[in-house]
Amino acid sequence: MGHQTTHFLGSRVTGNNVDFRVWAPFAQSVHVLILNDFNWHETPLTSEENGYWSGTVKDAQPGKSYKYRLTTQDGKTIDRNDPRSRQLTVSDNGDSVIIDPEYDWEDTVSPIIPKEKRIIYELHIGTFHRPDAATSGTFYTAIEKLDYLQSLGINTIELMPVTSMATSNGWGYAPNHIFSVENSYGGRRGLLDFVKACHQRSISVILDVVYNHFSNQTELWQYDGWSENNRGGIYFYNDWRGDTPWGERPDYGRPEVRQFILDNVTMWLTEYHIDGLRIDSTIYMRNGKGSDGGKDTEIPDAWSLLQDIAKLAHKIDPNALMIAEDNSGNDYITKPISEGGAGYDAQWGLGFPYAIRSMLRIGGAHRTDSLTKQLLHRYNGQSFQKVIFSDSHDTAANGSVRINEAATPGNAESVFARQFVLLANAVTLTAPGIPMLLQGEEFMQEGNFNDWQMLEWAKTKQFAGIVLAHQHLIGLRLNIYGNTTGLTGPSINVFHQDNENRVLAYHRWLNGGVHDDVIVIANCSDQRFKSYEIILPLPGTWRARFNSSWKGYSPDFNETHTSIITTDAHNRLIIELADYNFVILSQD
Repeated sequence: MGHQTTHFLGSRVTGNNVDFRVWAPFAQSVHVLILNDFNWHETPLTSEENGYWSGTVKDAQPGKSYKYRLTTQDGKTIDRNDPRSRQLTVSDNGDSVIIDPEYDWEDTVSPIIPKEKRIIYELHIGTFHRPDAATSGTFYTAIEKLDYLQSLGINTIELMPVTSMATSNGWGYAPNHIFSVENSYGGRRGLLDFVKACHQRSISVILDVVYNHFSNQTELWQYDGWSENNRGGIYFYNDWRGDTPWGERPDYGRPEVRQFILDNVTMWLTEYHIDGLRIDSTIYMRNGKGSDGGKDTEIPDAWSLLQDIAKLAHKIDPNALMIAEDNSGNDYITKPISEGGAGYDAQWGLGFPYAIRSMLRIGGAHRTDSLTKQLLHRYNGQSFQKVIFSDSHDTAANGSVRINEAATPGNAESVFARQFVLLANAVTLTAPGIPMLLQGEEFMQEGNFNDWQMLEWAKTKQFAGIVLAHQHLIGLRLNIYGNTTGLTGPSINVFHQDNENRVLAYHRWLNGGVHDDVIVIANCSDQRFKSYEIILPLPGTWRARFNSSWKGYSPDFNETHTSIITTDAHNRLIIELADYNFVILSQD
């Protein structure tokens, strides 16, 4: 796993004492300062002669604030937080806190969910469930909605980053202290309680982590006073490799920095019982603008670190779901390490939401063939190496909006908007891959994704029918009704593509046969068809298991009454299709 330190780093409670250890290779001296009754008490740390400093403070205890005072090579004194502090008093200019490592998991166990049965829900703690518009959401307010998510059929929550942020709010992708959990969300204890509450409901938790850059305000910048070229110092590349669009890139070639990141992975999976990680923008870890500022240049240290991260995670927990967001569509991200790959279980299918928008004629191109291409696309021939979604924090922001807002701008609750959301998520939940929903899309949350607009939970009642439709779709996707086994399988055949009328149909199966073969028909246009003709790949009698036009989902939908239909001698099926209609068929 690369360089291993023989000792812990950070602060560690041992009986009535606390041990401290920090890496500051260019410091002349290091003291630990502990706050007692409004006064800082200094204790010198001893140099280990290898860049590390360590010492023990008697009668220190959990809850006390601390920081390090370093003397730089040119004799300046600087105060720094512990890079491995498990908690800060506040994110900006706060102090490190000694934590009590004990936590009672009450015999809860992590659920083991096979990839083909995962339903992911992307959740931002700050906005998911806010008590009021002026107060951030917390892990505890999020716990109040777990029963709702469980009843919806969600079995995996993907938390957007929860580490201490530069301004105590935001999306979380400007990391400041990667070992400390954001205080305004409920801190370390809040995350522990949240994960336990999820596991008690058989919901697994994966966490977004950001290793491609640090925020410009990070205290890791010139941590012990040293730098080259007036760049970032010991934690960062001190040449062109340090440049990213958002902040400084860590030095993946430096053993101590690699260990810093690997120990962070270990912490999430062991101390917090997190069930997997999504590594943000791995393409920005492994590529930098060359020293001439020109085309992307590979950073080999990043590739080997990505391999080490996957290897370590799977060693700690063979069931850990390791996801990469890479932008490149590179098969090697999810190829086994033994074959030269990075060894990740899955990566985000970043083309999928744009193909859905194209299909629905939202923005740019208006094509069904790009959706067909996305439905058939797989990494390394494996259907479940791809996370698919109609919306994410990225597609619903950055100058764009949620699908329902894009459908009818300014009226995100319109009939069109509801039809579009159902169509988009029905495709997502019936396509091969690991499906993911963005928080609130199942109850028509409007606008874009941002870090301040709270979800409007009253909409779960206003659009109870749309929530019910998602519940039904997830149930069919997981085969809980016992008649759509094919949706859990890896196979797909797009057998009908009518570009003129924008009707698409595909066959999904696991082993084939009754209750296994599934036929999906999507009418992506505003036309209604009294008798639409399709040649099926299989003969027989088919029963509608889902019809998005049902008035039970929305009383103003143009419902068709398709329940049982049989093919003729030529495998031809005649079906009535409503506008923007999605139908799922299987056999008894």
